[in-house]
Amino acid sequence: MIQFTIVTVTYNAAAVLKPTTDSVLMQSYAHVEHLIIDGASTDRTVEMAEAYKAASDASANGHHVSITSEPDKGLYDAMQKGLDRASGDYVCFLNAGDRLPNADTLLMIADKVDNERMPGVLYGDTDIVDGEGNYLFRRRLTPPEKLTWHSFRQGMVVCHQAFYARTDMAKRVAYDQQFRYSADVDWCIRVMKECEKEGLELKNLHTTIVNYMQEGQSTIHHKASLRERFRIMVRHYGWLSTIIMHAWFAIRQVYR
Repeated sequence: MIQFTIVTVTYNAAAVLKPTTDSVLMQSYAHVEHLIIDGASTDRTVEMAEAYKAASDASANGHHVSITSEPDKGLYDAMQKGLDRASGDYVCFLNAGDRLPNADTLLMIADKVDNERMPGVLYGDTDIVDGEGNYLFRRRLTPPEKLTWHSFRQGMVVCHQAFYARTDMAKRVAYDQQFRYSADVDWCIRVMKECEKEGLELKNLHTTIVNYMQEGQSTIHHKASLRERFRIMVRHYGWLSTIIMHAWFAIRQVYR
């Protein structure tokens, strides 16, 4: 059976962490490594993480929870630490506040993986929820039937939290920390490029695999994030393609 590594990065996240850890704790699938990478929080985040670890250790779910709390250089530095420590077959990033939708989410994903030829990426849909976990709407950008690294010319059509990368492919690609708010976009594109080199499938799971809480860092710092995404698109798709696509984005906003 395949193993999942879930990485949750935290910093003073006591207000939103419990729903995230509860959603992992309830997973019926046994082969789960959950890495909590904390940036030396000064609130109750670490205390809550320790309580979650104790509950997980006492349960029969078979999960392995690891907690690290130390200063970091920002979000993507912390995410890189999690990636470096991941030992599962697939790695995904579940932010504090985000949730796995159902108790059988990971079991469902595992059942769709061919162990003989494991896809390079598993991806699915994202629902947006409020701070209480109430459904708000389906994420506006939805995954294409056949994902390739070219797909992100249309925007980040797969949410980072709904992007499960095969760990050996993921470890080939470090987060580019010159990007403070959108390094995940660049990272996903480069992971998909690595998968293409190896001829690996990017598998559409055709179901919602994450509930994403509104008001993440890229939402709070929206303008800075957009500027970074423009630079990322130029890096991967060139100036002409990027300018054309942004003109189309502007037209779409006017006439939608």
